[in-house]
Amino acid sequence: MTDFQKQLEQYMLVIDEKLQYYIDSIEEKSIVSEAMQYSLMNSGKRIRPVLALAFCDMLGGDIQKALPFACAVEMIHTYSLIHDDLPCMDDDDLRRGKPSCHKQFGEAYALLAGDALLNLAFEIMFGRFEQIDAPLAMECGRILSSYAGIDGMIGGQTIDLESEEKQISLELLKKLQALKTGKLLTAPCKIGVLAAGGSKEDLTLAEQFGMDIGLQFQIVDDILDVTSTAEVLGKPIGSDAQNSKSTYVSLLGLEQSAQMAEQLKEKSLQQLAQYGDKAAFLKALVLELSRRKK
Repeated sequence: MTDFQKQLEQYMLVIDEKLQYYIDSIEEKSIVSEAMQYSLMNSGKRIRPVLALAFCDMLGGDIQKALPFACAVEMIHTYSLIHDDLPCMDDDDLRRGKPSCHKQFGEAYALLAGDALLNLAFEIMFGRFEQIDAPLAMECGRILSSYAGIDGMIGGQTIDLESEEKQISLELLKKLQALKTGKLLTAPCKIGVLAAGGSKEDLTLAEQFGMDIGLQFQIVDDILDVTSTAEVLGKPIGSDAQNSKSTYVSLLGLEQSAQMAEQLKEKSLQQLAQYGDKAAFLKALVLELSRRKK
C-alpha cells in the first residue's frame, strides 16, 4: 500500500466515524433517519471532505478543526445526489451500486432525507454537537451556503434541467459544470484553508484548484458515462444520452475530452508545486482522480 493510499484510508476512516457519530446523534429516529444513514454511509468516494482535510493538513492545521465542516460538505453532497436521482430530476434507480434512496424508501421519504441532511449540515457547522469557532463557522457557512445554492450547485442543476433536449454551447456547458460540480469541490478546499488559518493567497489558489479539478472530474464522468459499465460505475450508464444532455463527449468527442482532462490535471499539479512535499497527498489525489474508473 502506497503512502497516498494509507493517508486516504486514514482520512476516510476519520470522516466515516464522524459522519456516523452525527447520524447516531439524531434524536428523532424514523424511516427518514434510516434513509439518511442509507445514503450517507453508502461507501462514497468522500472526495469533498478529503479535500478539506488535505488542504488543512498541507497548511499545517489541525484536521479536527476542519472535520465538522468537511462532514457538512459531504452531507450536502449526499442530499444533492438523493434529489438528483428522483424521477422529477435525473430519474436514476441506482446509486453507488445500490438502489437509489427513493427506490429503497419511496419518493416522499427520500425527499425528506435529502432536506434533513441539508439542515443537519448547518446544525453541525453552527455548533449543535460540539463547540465550534464562531468566526470560522460564519465564514465556512457563508461559503458553503453560497456554493451549494442558487449561485452554485442549484444554479448549475437548473441550467442542466433547462438544457435537456437541447445542444448547448461549450461555454454554457462549462458554466453549468462550474456551478453544479466545481463549486461543491471548491468549497471544501477553501474550508480547509480557513481551518488552517491560511493566507488570502492560499484561498485564491484553493478556489482555482477546486474549479479546475471540478471540471476535470466532470469530464472524466462524461467519458465514463460512455465507456464504462453500470457494474463498474455503480450507477446507470448512458443516462446523459438518454436524457438528451450535452456533455463534453457529445460536444468535443472522446479524444478531445480526454486531452482537456489531461491539461487540467497538469494545471492542478503546477498549482500545487509551490507547496513542495507538503502537497504530496493532494498531487497524488489529482493523479488518482484523472485515472479513476468509477
